[in-house]
Amino acid sequence: MRILYYYWDEFNGEDCMDAMRRLGHEVDMLRLQLEGFELTPEIDERFRALLTKEDFLGRRYYDIVYSFDYYPCISDACQKYNTPYVSWVFDCPHYTLDSHTITNPVNKVFVFDKERYRQMKAKGTTTVRYSPLGVNEKRLSEFCDKLDAETDGLMVYQHDVCFLGNLYDNEFNFYDQVQSLPPDLKEYIDNVINDQEKIFGKDLFSDEQVITPEHVKELREYIKFEDTGNYDLNYDSIILDMLRIKVTVNERRHILERMGERFDSFLYTPPGARPIKGVKNMGLADYQTKMPLIFRRSKINLNITLRSIISGVPLRVLDVLAAGGFLITTYQKEIEEYFENGKELVIAHTPEEMVKLTEYYLEHEDERKEIAKAGQKKVFEEFAYTKLLPKILEE
Repeated sequence: MRILYYYWDEFNGEDCMDAMRRLGHEVDMLRLQLEGFELTPEIDERFRALLTKEDFLGRRYYDIVYSFDYYPCISDACQKYNTPYVSWVFDCPHYTLDSHTITNPVNKVFVFDKERYRQMKAKGTTTVRYSPLGVNEKRLSEFCDKLDAETDGLMVYQHDVCFLGNLYDNEFNFYDQVQSLPPDLKEYIDNVINDQEKIFGKDLFSDEQVITPEHVKELREYIKFEDTGNYDLNYDSIILDMLRIKVTVNERRHILERMGERFDSFLYTPPGARPIKGVKNMGLADYQTKMPLIFRRSKINLNITLRSIISGVPLRVLDVLAAGGFLITTYQKEIEEYFENGKELVIAHTPEEMVKLTEYYLEHEDERKEIAKAGQKKVFEEFAYTKLLPKILEE
């Protein structure tokens, strides 16, 4: 198969293209500056030249166009030039999925959250599919072997407790930017946010007895959106995602504060994050090289799932396990479905349990090593790009 791969400098693009080539596909990389998400004359002309190209037998040269995340203008171009468009979405929420273009018959769009998939199917979207996310098992296996060779197989730790991720105490924290909410409404919403922090794996914002349609209607009076007419956006859902992100802001900070009080704790996050007492901020980490080193050489890695991921397995879980790291994660339904708790990773159901589990496993190195080893084996066997891509590309 000949694949035209739209590459937007996403961190996992090189891993995916490598796996495609190892599966025997020809992959041509397309770099293109997309101004917004509309099919402009300039973008149309570029795709016309590529998608009407023929091989020496007079057949269409490219079999599909592929991208991580969904681009409406690429879909429109593929629809116009009758070329299948395969998109694998790793962001959540990802609002371009609400574009009117999502129904283009050339689309085959994969999402990694079963609950989000169910919601889209319920809306009548027939172009959406489900697949968990993946990793490049070859690169990470070779990386781990090289690290082990440097230390003669001995495990050398750099950190006791490590969290790598965004704190979202920046422009993404939209809820705190909302002005002039009525005091009674704000107090109620803040109480729900605080209650949600205490529970992993149950989404209170989906429960209309907790956040009623009347609450959402009132919130919409103070939270305004620009309607371009190009998207079938559910603004009620966007408001709920704003609240979920606010929970993430609070709970990541609060959990890390507890870790910093008790353990030697480290944070890798984008610049601008507010300091957390007792936690050393190490800045950003490169996905290809530094990140797997951090995961493998931390005694305990934490995953605190972004709350807008309702049921799915976050990519960070796979990243940690594929690097041979030991992981304690917040509960997610699909994590429990795919992995054996206490054997391949460790699942916490509350913030308090996450702290207790961290304390326990810091003192039980042999158990940590066995769990990390089994977790890596599971990810290499079940979540390798070379295992997942045949379904995604050929279905």
